[in-house]
Amino acid sequence: MILEMKVPSPGESITEVEIATWLVADGDYVEKDQAIAEVDSDKATLELPAEASGTITLKAEEGDAVAVGEVVCLIDTAAEKPSGTSEKTTEKPANTPAPEPAKAEAPKPEAPAETKTYATGTASPAAKKILAEKQMDASQIVGSGKDGRITKEDAIKAVPSMGTPTGGNRSTSRSKMSMLRRKVAERLVEAKNTTAMLTTFNEVDMSPIFTLRNEYKEAFKAKHGVGLGFMSFFTLAVVRALKLYPAVNSMIDGKEMISFDFVDVSIAVSGPKGLMVPVIRNAENLSFRGVESEVKRLALRARDGKITVDEMTGGTFTISNGGVFGSMLSTPIINPPQSGILGMHNIVERPVAVNGKVEIRPIMYVALSYDHRIIDGKESVGFLVAVKEALENPAELLMDNNIKKALEL
Repeated sequence: MILEMKVPSPGESITEVEIATWLVADGDYVEKDQAIAEVDSDKATLELPAEASGTITLKAEEGDAVAVGEVVCLIDTAAEKPSGTSEKTTEKPANTPAPEPAKAEAPKPEAPAETKTYATGTASPAAKKILAEKQMDASQIVGSGKDGRITKEDAIKAVPSMGTPTGGNRSTSRSKMSMLRRKVAERLVEAKNTTAMLTTFNEVDMSPIFTLRNEYKEAFKAKHGVGLGFMSFFTLAVVRALKLYPAVNSMIDGKEMISFDFVDVSIAVSGPKGLMVPVIRNAENLSFRGVESEVKRLALRARDGKITVDEMTGGTFTISNGGVFGSMLSTPIINPPQSGILGMHNIVERPVAVNGKVEIRPIMYVALSYDHRIIDGKESVGFLVAVKEALENPAELLMDNNIKKALEL
């Protein structure tokens, strides 16, 4: 029986995918549920599993765009699984004739030696004038005239050296962008062209969070199996700030403004195929343990290429952590149709004024990019200040002055 494997729908609104990589070759025997290909949609890279066991015949090439529902391969389910191949013998057959001795080759005539005369390397008067204008020396040019003489044409064609030749490799390569990368590029350009995007900045003294984590991180990990990272503090600080400034948790749809009474936080993570933005659903209902567990789950699925389109669909606000790559400060681009994105950055010890004295504190710069069409300056600055306040006083504003209860210890 020949089974036609068709492209399944990766998610709503997706009409085609691109064959990124075939994981099997034409004619291979595949097992049921074995990953046979990686396919790119405009939202994620997904694995295509075999629907049955049998011999596979490929019907699409790598890089082909295929519509959802189109046949991409055939599986002959009647084919038997091949047994192990026998070892190849390396012994020479007994009746193989001995090779004939190589015949001596006749010596090749030597090329005539290059003859040089007094004219070799010299330039005609016209050529000398042109070379002088180009600030070039005759020794830099090989003449094409009689006996190697440099002609006027040689001087005209000569190009002055613009730098020291290095002899290094100067090759280039060209490769097709994946569908995911092309879609990301389109969305970034769309965000720049269709929103009135501005960015406001602030700084956060991370000392209170450092102190709290150092005291409780071991107990937190021992009980819950996940680390107590910065993302849970930032996520819960964002949830609190969005309740105070609901316009930041809104988006524009035509001539209407849609406001959400829930918080779905998109977290930008780097996957093997590029940037991915999975969503933490109903973050307003999660504890520190809940946020950390969900961040770990989504990050692992993104890293392993198992993230689904549904897990990256939606989101009302985005958090991007460029600090893990060493970024000091940046202006993150809005993730449309959302209206705001918070950028985290690296933590650096800096001198700051505290009660009239200079102290060294771990400081993180934070940035909020927002759509000015829907969020006013007062709301954007107030939102970022609210995030700063919560991070600098987490015990009171995020834990209700009961740290152990908040951490479920």
